[in-house]
Amino acid sequence: MVVSDRVYRQRLETDLVRWQQDGVISGATAEAIRAELKPIPEGVTIATVVAIVGALLIAAAFLALVAANWTAIARPARFAILLVGIATAYMFAAVFDRADRAYLADLCVSVGSIVFGAAIALVGQMYHLGDDFAAGLLLWAAAVLLAAVLTGSRGALAVALVAGWLWSAARFQEFSDVHFEFMGFWAVTALLAWFWNSAVARHLVAVAALAWWGLCAFHFGSALRGGSAVFVLSAGAALLFGGGIALCGRGPPPLRVFGLTLSNYGALVMATGVAGAIIIGFEFWRGESFAWIMACGSAGFVLALAGCTGRRWAGPFMAAASIALALAVAASWAKPPVGEEPWLRYALALAAMLCLVVSGILDDERPRVVAGWIGLAAAIAAITWSVKGSLLGRAAFLAAAGITTVALAILLARITPRERPR
Repeated sequence: MVVSDRVYRQRLETDLVRWQQDGVISGATAEAIRAELKPIPEGVTIATVVAIVGALLIAAAFLALVAANWTAIARPARFAILLVGIATAYMFAAVFDRADRAYLADLCVSVGSIVFGAAIALVGQMYHLGDDFAAGLLLWAAAVLLAAVLTGSRGALAVALVAGWLWSAARFQEFSDVHFEFMGFWAVTALLAWFWNSAVARHLVAVAALAWWGLCAFHFGSALRGGSAVFVLSAGAALLFGGGIALCGRGPPPLRVFGLTLSNYGALVMATGVAGAIIIGFEFWRGESFAWIMACGSAGFVLALAGCTGRRWAGPFMAAASIALALAVAASWAKPPVGEEPWLRYALALAAMLCLVVSGILDDERPRVVAGWIGLAAAIAAITWSVKGSLLGRAAFLAAAGITTVALAILLARITPRERPR
């Protein structure tokens, strides 16, 4: 389980006081430990928040003033205004960085990145340049990503990911096909997040991956291809989940933490997707969508199994089992005869979410446990909503599932070694 520096310091300070009172360590030893620790970086203060709001208001006022008089300004003057705006933003970023105002410096770099994107669009409009809108978005994304690499700005990374996603969406709209080139751009941002070992960067990269999977889901879920967006998104989330689990068991700590973040996001989306698959049913299948889902889900299953290393095998194994069961639900296996309820499919969905919860508990990963509980609640609600028969049959199924779960809990309690009291 990963904790922040501030939470870790609070726990350590409590332990130091307790150890000193119990005579485990001396006062000099406690002070020596405190002296070895680096100071915690200052968080966002009220003054910083007010300054950020003020800077945003001033920037908005400037943009409104320029927009109101844009057509009356000569073209060279417009171009100069855009350049001055970008240079001013980065100049203030350098000033704040020298003053150790990291958040304000990051904000200025972000503002400069946004102004640069606006400059690309406005210059193209002023001089009637080529109408390849997606290429302009790629130029924006690449330049802002370079700015993020050079300055370490998390805000610039967020702008780059948004611009990259817009580039992919534009190419998707242009060619009506999955835009795999985005994955190369995303891989660069993932390497940057790993190198920074930044929680903000890790979350941004994980959200960007799922956003791109949303484009894929829209593509394969179109009426022309006969698929379901929910199923495709669930398969993509399963791939992200399994890939994150594989990274958790390999490499240095920053890579493992990065894998945890990816797996948590993938687990949450996969869990909710299973509930959506129950509600939608079995009607949305053709070959292309089915092959895509099977390929992604199977890859996620294999990657999760690859995360089983040494003593740390139970949690990844249960995660792989969860992916396999979720894939069985999303792939519409165990399809019942016409007119009958898919009880087996319901049972597989509940088992998938239960394996997800157990996996999180075994790995001591609370977000995964929460994702499993959310999936269980959503699956139970979806089953209750989807069953078309009598309430008696619905109640009988849920009761049977509950009894089976309780029996499994008793079995696990007997075979799991208990911690001895101290």
